[in-house]
Formats: sequence, structure tokens, C-alpha cells
Amino acid sequence: MSFNLPEYHKPDFDVPELKNAPDVKTAVAEMDGVAPEYFHSTSMFPEYFKINGEWILAEESRMDSSVVIRPGGKLDVVENRNLKKGDCVILGRSEDGHEGIFVHSTGFETPESRCRDQFVFRQGRSRETSFARDYDTLFELLKHERDHGNILWVMGPAFAFDYDARACMQALVENGFVHGLMAGNALATHDLEGALLHTALGQDIYTQVSHPNGHYNHLDVDNKVRRSGSIPQFIEDYKIDNGIIYSCVKNHVPMVLTGSIRDDGPIPEVIGDVYEGQNAMRQLVKKATTVICLATMLHTIAAGNMTPSFRVMEDGTIRPLYLYTVDADEFVVNKLLDRGSLAATTIVTNVQDFIAIVAKGLKLVP
Repeated sequence: MSFNLPEYHKPDFDVPELKNAPDVKTAVAEMDGVAPEYFHSTSMFPEYFKINGEWILAEESRMDSSVVIRPGGKLDVVENRNLKKGDCVILGRSEDGHEGIFVHSTGFETPESRCRDQFVFRQGRSRETSFARDYDTLFELLKHERDHGNILWVMGPAFAFDYDARACMQALVENGFVHGLMAGNALATHDLEGALLHTALGQDIYTQVSHPNGHYNHLDVDNKVRRSGSIPQFIEDYKIDNGIIYSCVKNHVPMVLTGSIRDDGPIPEVIGDVYEGQNAMRQLVKKATTVICLATMLHTIAAGNMTPSFRVMEDGTIRPLYLYTVDADEFVVNKLLDRGSLAATTIVTNVQDFIAIVAKGLKLVP
């Protein structure tokens, strides 16, 4: 099985309803952080705006943001909190062209996909779903993306609690299948705890036997990292030689660690301000062509909301941006779909098993 990117089909702007559509209407933002009334809010799909008689694609899109026309006609998709007084903001609540706005949700569809039966069993994704084809497609996608794209992983702490899962993820990093990592304080803390003490939350990561007073282990690790002043310095100070965080540091994989109100650290690199954290996450998402979200509902929804369904490459070609979400709970994976991220592929399984299947499918582990 080989992987081929689907071809993007641009809208036909010669059809009467688009050819005769008016230019978009705009209004000037009157104060910082506040959009004009009737502002247009973006989706994850390609969106075109008619300006001076020409349909222009907003290239860096995301959900729930405004579109600002810059001098020269460039379009910027801007979170409303980041709007500045004087920004020229596009107005309109329709998506079919009659307000100069066209949302193109079918650009990657093929004739075959348009002719599916309207009534089918198992339209949802559950534990009973067969994911065999999804895995095979993912293996080929990851091989393609390693050399031609950018793979971003969004991870909960579950990986740090299992010896084999840590080893499989480390193998993915070291073989070039990880170009960015987004997580919270917990993944970093417990992964470093596993590297230093072979425990996570005080339990041995292989035998699951609890150590005496083991509930102090992650707190001690937090403290040691803070004393070292950074994760790389901690790795050097304590001669760490294994784990997810270690392999990211060693292979210069960019990480964004964002905290929550329940963190019992945090370690130095963790960003505590939610909007500063979102800005940092967005910088990694902007580079990504595949995003894989694993066992973290809040980080998954956050990443999904800032991830479009497409990416405009340097040569101007438009390709799909793949979004996977994996969790043992059907509610979590379907929550992303409920929020409008319809371009997601969902897999319901234990993520520790998932990463082992992926590593074996890529022939990185026996």
C-alpha cells in the first residue's frame, strides 16, 4: 500500500452565483480585542473572500476567528482577542458566496466519495468499529510525512505510565516521525520520573508495583528539574538516557508544554498563562501537516480548534491537513467531532496499545 495525497479541487468561480457575487463588506475594529458587529467567524475549511472582484483564499485559517484585510489585500486570520483598533475586519454570516464569502468544504472529495449511500450502519466511531484500514493508512501517511510533511503529536500523560509505550514513542522520535510535541506538565513530569526512578506516580512503569512513599517521586522530580533550571539541564545533571522528553531534547524536537490549574509543579518549561500557551501551540500547529491527539481531551479540543483541514504549501499547492484523535473513551473522540472538527479520524482504543501498534507497523520495534 502506498500513500498519495488527495488532489485539491478549487471552487468554480465562473458559476453565476460566485461570478456575480458582491465584494465582502468590512468594518473597522473600534478597540483592541473587540470585533465589529456581524463579524465573520472562520471554520476549519478553506474559505475564499471576494475583494476587488477577486476571490482570495485565507491561507492560515483556524476555527472561531476573524479575518482581517491587510494593506495590499493579504488576509490574516486573527483570534478576536488579538484584534487591534483600526483592523479592517470582514463581515458576513453566510458561506455560499452571496455576501462575498465562500466556504469550500468539498475541495478534497472525489466522485466516489460523493456517491456514498445515505443510509449506512456504524456511522459513528466506537469500540466495535474496525480500525484496521485506519492503521494501515496511518502507517503510510506517517512514512510520507516523515520526509515531506510535519507531524505534530498532542499527548496526555498515559504514555509515561507504561514501559513499552515510552519505548515505542521514543523510537518514533528517534526515527524522524515526530516534528513537534504538545503536552502538559504531567507528561513531562511522569516521563522524567520514569527515566530517573523507573516509576510513574510511584508505581514501577513495568511491574506496576508501588514503591514505598512513591507518591513523592513525581514531586521530587519536579523539584529536581526546578533546581536544575530547565529540562535539558536536568537531563545532563542526572545523566538521563531514556524516555519521550529525553529523546525530544536529544533530537531537537520542539515542545510546547502548557499547564493547568491542578499542576503540582510546574517544571520550568511549562507555560502557565493559557493565552501565552495557546500562542505557542499555534506556532507548532502552523507548521503541521498531520496532527495526532492522544488521550488528552482538553489539549485535543484546543489543538482541534486551531487546526484547519488544509495547508497551503510553499509552492502554492493546497493539501489536506490530517487530524487524528485517539482515546479509550468514545465521548472524548466524538467531542472533537461535535465541536465541528469534521476532518478528524477517530480511533477508540487504549493509547498505550495504539502507540505499540504504530511502532510495530512502522517496523521500529519487534
